[in-house]
Amino acid sequence: MVLSELSPSSQNYLKAVWGLQEWSDAPVTPSLVAEATGMKLSTVSDAVRRLADKGLLDHAPYGAITLTESGRAYAIGMVRRHRLIETFLVEMLGYSWDLVHDEAESLEHAVSDFMIDRLDALLGFPVRDPHGDPIPSASGEIVYPDAHPLSSASPGSVLRIERISDDDPALLQYFSEHGLAVGTTFEAREGSPFSDALEIVVGASDPSEAAGTPGASISLGRTATDAVWVSLVDRGIDA
Repeated sequence: MVLSELSPSSQNYLKAVWGLQEWSDAPVTPSLVAEATGMKLSTVSDAVRRLADKGLLDHAPYGAITLTESGRAYAIGMVRRHRLIETFLVEMLGYSWDLVHDEAESLEHAVSDFMIDRLDALLGFPVRDPHGDPIPSASGEIVYPDAHPLSSASPGSVLRIERISDDDPALLQYFSEHGLAVGTTFEAREGSPFSDALEIVVGASDPSEAAGTPGASISLGRTATDAVWVSLVDRGIDA
């Protein structure tokens, strides 16, 4: 498999389908791909047909879009490029985590597989990027953290942030300003009635202290909680 065999647009579409499947169990539709890529629905529909003809996507009329085995291999290769570049930009060049996504989107199409392997070695073969997303190995293996969307957390749970979506730089900036990052532990509490929000309290260092430790209280709406995946430190979570 050589990624340069595909055009940048084809690479983007395959990676977009992968990303939609990675973050949600909902069926991937042309309209979702259009939203993810910022392209017109008609353009996406044409691209899906072309990629299906090449054996990279499966798409029955009015059905979900799925990656074939070959399409999945290309998509994972692009994800590997993207996440290693993000890690390099943060660890070696001092970028903040809210600035690396767009930069990586551009660079991932220009670098060679050889360069990506060298970056991997230089960084010490990292398994997660600055946002907590797993980095595929050179062989395509991916190890996911045992995590669930914050939106499914039960009030009273003590949780640790494992992954944060990098789709919205403004949201990442907001999280940084409030001390939320990969590895942050907090207690989830009931939000205001009818708000569809979750109150979180940051500042406890371990489960035995979390419930009673004063800390920063932050109200997060559904857009924010959907973007955060957490692991359970103490007490129940509705996964």
